[in-house]
Amino acid sequence: MAPPPRPQNKKIKLSGRARSGPPVLLVHVVIMRKKIASVKGSTLARFAARARRAARLHGRVDVLITSSRKMRELNSRFCGKDKPTDVLSFPAQTADKQTSVGDIAVSAEIAAANAKRLGHSVADELKILILHGVLHLAGYDHATDNGRMARKERKLRRELRLPDALIERSARPSAPSGGSVGLGVGLRTGRRVGPRSKRRAP
Repeated sequence: MAPPPRPQNKKIKLSGRARSGPPVLLVHVVIMRKKIASVKGSTLARFAARARRAARLHGRVDVLITSSRKMRELNSRFCGKDKPTDVLSFPAQTADKQTSVGDIAVSAEIAAANAKRLGHSVADELKILILHGVLHLAGYDHATDNGRMARKERKLRRELRLPDALIERSARPSAPSGGSVGLGVGLRTGRRVGPRSKRRAP
C-alpha cells in the first residue's frame, strides 16, 4: 500500500501521561489538511486527549481533519461505500500504553455544514465527531450494541460540555453517520495496521 502524500501543514502535538502504570509520554497529533477558520489544531488535540481519558483509552489517538473528497476515498477503500462520511475510526491492531490505539478521520466540510444546520460552532461539531470516533476506538458500535454507545456518548457529551451528540441525531434523514472500519490504517503514514481490535468496551 503506497503511503499518501505527506501533509504540508503543521502537525499539532499535545503531550500527556497515561492515567495508570509507569510514566508514558503520549503525543496526540491533529493533522489539519483542511483548514477551518477560527479552529486551532492545538484546541482539538487537547480535546482528543480529554476524550481519550473519558473513554478510558490508554494510548495515543491521532486525528486527521480533511476534505469530503478524501473521506469518500477512505470510505470507499475501507468500507466499500462510495460516498463521503463525517467521521471514520481506524483501530490499531494492538493497543498498549506506549502505542497508538488508532486514528480518526473527520470531514471538515461536513462538520461545517452540520454546525450551520444545528446552530453551534464548527469547533464543537469537530469535537462531537472526535468523541464519536474515540468511542469506536474504545470498542463501542452503535450499529449492534442496542443503544450502549448512544448512552455512553450522551454521558460523555454532558461531561465534556458538548451539544447534541452524533447518535442522538442520526435518525434524522439529513444527518450523516460515521463508523469504525474493519481495517486500520495509519493516517500519517498510510501503513496497514491490521484488523479491528475486538477489545471489550469498558
